[in-house]
Amino acid sequence: MKKVAFAFALAVIFAPQSPAQEKVPLRLLQTISVPGVTRKWDHFGVDLKGQRLFVTSEEDPAVEVFDLKTNKHIRALTDFKEPHNVLVFPEMNELFVVDGEASEIKILKYDSYALTGRVALTVDADPVAYDPASKYLYVVNGGREAHTPYCLISIVDTKIGKKIADMKLDTNRLESMAIETSGSRLFVNMTGANEIGVVDRNKRAVVATWPITAGEQNVPMQYDEARRRLFVVTRKPSKLVVVNTDTGKEVTSLSVAEYADDLAYDAAHHRLYVACGGLQGSPGAISVVEQRDADNYQVIATIPTKPGAKTARLVPELNRYYVGVPGNAQNAPQILAFEVVP
Repeated sequence: MKKVAFAFALAVIFAPQSPAQEKVPLRLLQTISVPGVTRKWDHFGVDLKGQRLFVTSEEDPAVEVFDLKTNKHIRALTDFKEPHNVLVFPEMNELFVVDGEASEIKILKYDSYALTGRVALTVDADPVAYDPASKYLYVVNGGREAHTPYCLISIVDTKIGKKIADMKLDTNRLESMAIETSGSRLFVNMTGANEIGVVDRNKRAVVATWPITAGEQNVPMQYDEARRRLFVVTRKPSKLVVVNTDTGKEVTSLSVAEYADDLAYDAAHHRLYVACGGLQGSPGAISVVEQRDADNYQVIATIPTKPGAKTARLVPELNRYYVGVPGNAQNAPQILAFEVVP
């Protein structure tokens, strides 16, 4: 019975839209399959200048490259052990790929993908945050996979391709981070401690911790700097939690779909998109949350996707939202390309 209900839900959401249905917040434009491989997608990277979309796969290690104009698959880059993130720096003619299992960042040529450098880190390098003013890249590494009770946030100067410092945080699991561009704060999901860590980037030290009380396993994070509201999503239970960054206090929380891994804030449309993979073979879903004002939020749509589809990327410049669907022995992995509907 569950399989029948799931199939019906997918048929409804993926069917061609009639005029009466066109006001859904996300409309599926295309399902892009990558035949011949089995991929478990991780994070996305975007190259607006070169019109490329990068998608990392950690268990079957590769970086897949797609054309942003046509959504066609271009090629696979496979000389990695466990890639997690791709950052694009066209002004420096470089790509940075965070390769967790290799304990390093690989620096590639922007056009040819040739390896030109490496930045050594510790094992399990994964979450990143980039400060465009200083051009410093902050990379989480260490912790559980390194069998240490602490994690490191390594500071990499992208201008010279070198690590310049490590910051030590006393928890064995850190997840998403968010940069405050108008100040010196770096917000960090200290998932192992069920807290938000506030790092002073000038002092390179934790200056405050804010407990998350609405749920546990706080994983994805985004920041609305204009309203000074930090968004985190917990997995136990599945909650979007809104935190006032002037006080460190939770102002509200609301239920979202199960097992979130990515969160996007759409400032133009005052929305949040929560990519959730579902639990125990259940369908994944995107929870679309409307921001009424700084402290008031409402789930306006729950859009079914497919099991395990928990990583995604909003490209606001193109009004596109991409979701990764993992592959398996029976089905090729997919990328779902949605249009953001005002």
